[in-house]
Amino acid sequence: MICVNKKAPDFNCDAVINKQIKKVSLSHFDGKYKIIFFYPLDFTFVCPTELHAFQQLLPEFEKRNTQLLGVSVDSAYSHLAWLNTPKSKGGIEGITYPILSDINKTISKEYGVLDDCQGVAFRGFLS
Repeated sequence: MICVNKKAPDFNCDAVINKQIKKVSLSHFDGKYKIIFFYPLDFTFVCPTELHAFQQLLPEFEKRNTQLLGVSVDSAYSHLAWLNTPKSKGGIEGITYPILSDINKTISKEYGVLDDCQGVAFRGFLS
């Protein structure tokens, strides 16, 4: 479990960046502050509004040398499909920050946000 004054656990996973699936790790984003937020699943009714709200704030994060990272337990292919779905149809088209796939649930578990009963991440963020 992550704690104050402890180094954030590293990870290796697939992510969708610029509409391409890439392998990333936490160290891939070294040199920047990081905000990692978790959401339960793609294609749910609340999550798109949250992801779009972060997108609207992205210029402010970038001014502060801060990398925004979204994480769920869905596959990178699910993320890509959701990114290709228009906002008017519940999609997240227009999101430009990386969306990480935690399909093995290791990131959610290490960061202490995994709901063991439902097998998805709780909504939460770490910075």
